[in-house]
Amino acid sequence: MSASQLQKNRRVALWLFGVCALIFIMVSVGGITRLTRSGLSIVEWRPITGVLPPLSEQAWHAEFEKYKQFPEYQKINRGMSLEDFKFIFFWEFMHRLLGRVIGLAFLLPFLYFFFRGYLRRKDSLHFLNMFILGGLQGFIGWYMVKSGLVHDPHVSHYRLATHLLAAFGLFAYILAYALGLWSRQQTDVQRDCNASNRNALRYIYMALTVLSVVLLFQILYGAFVAGLKAGYHFNTFPLMNGKWIPDGLVDAGTIWHNLVERPLTVQFIHRILAWTLVALALGYFLSLPVFVRNQALALRLAAMRGAQLILAGILVQFLIGISTLLLHVPL
Repeated sequence: MSASQLQKNRRVALWLFGVCALIFIMVSVGGITRLTRSGLSIVEWRPITGVLPPLSEQAWHAEFEKYKQFPEYQKINRGMSLEDFKFIFFWEFMHRLLGRVIGLAFLLPFLYFFFRGYLRRKDSLHFLNMFILGGLQGFIGWYMVKSGLVHDPHVSHYRLATHLLAAFGLFAYILAYALGLWSRQQTDVQRDCNASNRNALRYIYMALTVLSVVLLFQILYGAFVAGLKAGYHFNTFPLMNGKWIPDGLVDAGTIWHNLVERPLTVQFIHRILAWTLVALALGYFLSLPVFVRNQALALRLAAMRGAQLILAGILVQFLIGISTLLLHVPL
């Protein structure tokens, strides 16, 4: 690969890393929107005309009157002031605005790189997939909001989980592709990988696959905990209600109801998955040197650096989860 093509790959990868950073910010704002109970403040989906907030006092009153027609105001926020409405409107508006910003941050540079010859035509399908998935995420978000604009002013935890998993899926897809572009320059590591022992690579692949699957379920159950407001209960750790296995973990309902609809059971499963992730990440970190000790230096360093980052990331998330629980889900 020529030096000029390597430079082009690096620029495209940096752009995609930037898109990933924007998605991370959007997910964070989505979390704030959830915690401030702002998600149902905008009762319409206007992808084009909704890019601007109300610009006059009259427009604000009109928007507030729309909100008053829905159950969240009538059952939970009756008597809310206009200023309080502006606060919850702000977070939902920023969340939606970031979606539009990400769309432009993806589309405009893509057109530039495409017509300047930075992108190979055979890779165009990947970028088309990214764009479609991004647009689909906006639709999923509105589909989730609609579930709370009914008699019960709470969004479906199934739709919330779908929205969150779709965001992580899009983030992972773009990040993986960007890393693939970037790694085309790492010729030493690539050469080592191609000549390395198949058993070592097979172990790394299997371990990361298991970690990814458990992480997927952990994110899913994290969304269930949020959607069912299970984090506001059983705020002790490591015990739940003074026991490792709390009373009433399973009731007389169906297996499905117990697994995904009971706050107590959902939070218990979320905890078990968290412990499982920590154990798997620690086990991977400690066992990896045995499998890569006979490999070339570049591959050993790359593998161990990756294992360190995985373990550190999971431990940080584990501690954040514990503190969130003990502090009764602060903002």
